[in-house]
Amino acid sequence: MKISVPPQSFDAHRPKPSNGFLSVWSGVGLVIANMIGAGVFLSAGFMAQELSAGWILAAWVVGAVLAMAGARTYAEAALLIPRSGGEYRYLSELLHPAVGYLAGWASLLVGFSAPMAISAFGAAAFAFAVFGHGDARFGAATLIAALTVFHSAGLRLSKWTQDGLVVLKGLLVLIFVALGLSLGDNRWPTWAPATEPPSLALSFANGLLFVAYAFSGWNAAAYAAEEFRAPRRDVPRAILIGCALVGVTYLLMNWVMVANLTPERAEIAFHYEEGRATLGHLVARDLLGDVGSNAMSIGIAAIMVSSASAMLFIGPRVFAEMARDGFLPSFLRGNPGAPPRASVVLQGALAILLLFVHSIGELLSNVAGILVFFSALVAVGLFRVRRHKPRLAVPRPQALFAAAIYGGSSMWMLYNAFDNETGLIPWIIVAAVAALVAYSVTLKKKS
Repeated sequence: MKISVPPQSFDAHRPKPSNGFLSVWSGVGLVIANMIGAGVFLSAGFMAQELSAGWILAAWVVGAVLAMAGARTYAEAALLIPRSGGEYRYLSELLHPAVGYLAGWASLLVGFSAPMAISAFGAAAFAFAVFGHGDARFGAATLIAALTVFHSAGLRLSKWTQDGLVVLKGLLVLIFVALGLSLGDNRWPTWAPATEPPSLALSFANGLLFVAYAFSGWNAAAYAAEEFRAPRRDVPRAILIGCALVGVTYLLMNWVMVANLTPERAEIAFHYEEGRATLGHLVARDLLGDVGSNAMSIGIAAIMVSSASAMLFIGPRVFAEMARDGFLPSFLRGNPGAPPRASVVLQGALAILLLFVHSIGELLSNVAGILVFFSALVAVGLFRVRRHKPRLAVPRPQALFAAAIYGGSSMWMLYNAFDNETGLIPWIIVAAVAALVAYSVTLKKKS
């Protein structure tokens, strides 16, 4: 049976009258908040077991280049389709609404709710490590509930909350880098990896996977494009500027860590779940003693709060777009001039649920690579515009070059990831088939 295309998709690329309240720098803040998390304080510890300091830094340089290629790809997509929704909107337009529908459900279950739960849990655990023992899940649930209230209250309060947390996160990261460069060891590291890698190329490829996940989030502004004052101008700038700033910051942070730690000490990254410590804690303790370690715990807790807040800001915009197109209940789309409150509450509730259903949370975090797959499909979609989407402007050559780099590298990384986790493939196929059946049923009900 042939699946028809809903009529809403035909004008989805046309911008609506803008009453947005976000500026370019608010968008940059969203990108930074989504990108910087605890991962950058752990990845070098895993990589140092088989790679030297030089190869670790080279992996972060390559990761920054690939992330900028992805950012350039999304900047072009945001220019052609200045609408909220991220992959849901782009893939619905560039490939097929069914593919966009799959991406939207992936965002709902995997892209925002599960990472938000993990960030909130980390924030509570680090805070309790300094201020006293407590139930990290209960603390995380309380934090999510508080953020839900702030992001539901109104657009301006939501914006101020998010902007304030981003400023705090930026200050904490800059303080860490400044202390490391001024008080730490800045000589070129002479330590050797803990073990001789069986294959340098394979170890470098595995290291790139850690780097790629640490860089994820550079497309954050695309999810809330219609909240910007001038989407076609502001969203591409926010994506590119935010990604570039984080790329430079990551290189400086990793220099501080590889210059001041050895592979043996960096093994603490493998015990993160047990002791809630990171490489940043080791460096801070070396430079400032126990006071520095406690300050690092508070700082990482604040960083995780900012990440959870950013996910709660942008995720509901995807659900609102799906509701606007008739793929989710209409009450989730919200009212003009107000945040999509029902969608905000939905994502907060899903995140709290995942906190207390640990096995599901583990499963969702393990298939996070599916999000990389959908972003790579956006890159593929740009190549179809000239021949199959004549109502859209033709992408510029430099954008297509960036899309080729990003799409190809993403597929290569996914191949390596799923080659080691083949048991996940049947689950993903079942989930995709179920979602497509739901898509077909929804179309029938709409018609």
